[in-house]
Amino acid sequence: MSEKIVQTAGKNQLGEFAHEFAHFNDDILFGENWNNQDIDLKTRCMITVVALMAQGITDSSLKYHIENAKNHGVSQKEMAAIITHVAFYAGWPKAWAVFNLAKEVYGEQLLD
Repeated sequence: MSEKIVQTAGKNQLGEFAHEFAHFNDDILFGENWNNQDIDLKTRCMITVVALMAQGITDSSLKYHIENAKNHGVSQKEMAAIITHVAFYAGWPKAWAVFNLAKEVYGEQLLD
């Protein structure tokens, strides 16, 4: 079995204010869905980045998922190719915004 994803952001940030939402976020979305073995974590990370980019989500949640993708083996070169590919389908301005986040995560080093 591969690494188990554990998330506590919902409980940590929402606490009792939105207990049920926190439960769905931490226990269902990340606890069950992200730990489903039908898709490997690297692929799941790439799909998540694409889905958020397509919706125009360019906040800290997308940055988190780009970091997660990097941590699960998505190289800078792969991330650049993913963003470029999706730009043609989701929109060029969205790609610019996502590239800015990806540069923060991967840094300014040259692609190999």
